[in-house]
Order: sequence, then structure tokens, then C-alpha cells
Amino acid sequence: MFKKLFSGLLGGADKDVTEGNTKAAEPVEYKDYLIVSQPDNQSGQFRVSGWIRKIDSEGVTHEHRFERSDMLPGRDACDAMMIAKAQRFIDEVGEEMFAPDPRNASEA
Repeated sequence: MFKKLFSGLLGGADKDVTEGNTKAAEPVEYKDYLIVSQPDNQSGQFRVSGWIRKIDSEGVTHEHRFERSDMLPGRDACDAMMIAKAQRFIDEVGEEMFAPDPRNASEA
């Protein structure tokens, strides 16, 4: 008990709990898209995030980083929410998610 307390106070991390990105889950196919859940582990809570990918007719892979503010206490629940939210996003936005962000366009 004291070892864990002192480790936390002195900046040591428990080997079983790591902050940041976790290992990506197996991709789930949906309407020619691949949904990959890769939640951020933040103090034992998992933030819904991952990737939506699609390979076009020329074999080029397009990808969109998908991040939400939702936090869940379990990885499995987080993966399930990521898939559900990504499916809805695909239904609403479609291929427009891969369009360049106009806020990043340089002025002519």
C-alpha cells in the first residue's frame, strides 16, 4: 500500500495503468469504411476516440481521426460507443469527412 502511495507521489507509474493511447482494437467494417477504436486512457477512464478509414477505388487510404469528449470506465463499453458514434457520423457526413479543412487553406 505504501509503495503504491509513494510511487504515485514521486512520479512513478503503476505498470498496469498507463496514460495516453491504448492499443487499437480490431477494425469493424461499416458501409465500406473501417472503424478502429483506440481510446485514450485518462486516469482509469477511457475517452472515445479512434480512426475511420476508407480505401478509394485507386487504392488510396483516407483516414479521419475521430475523437469525442465521452469518458467511460471500461474499455469494452468505450469500444462499443466508438463504433456506434462512428457509424452515425458516417451516415450523417459520409465522404465529406475526408475533405480538406477550409480553416487550414492558405490565402491566395
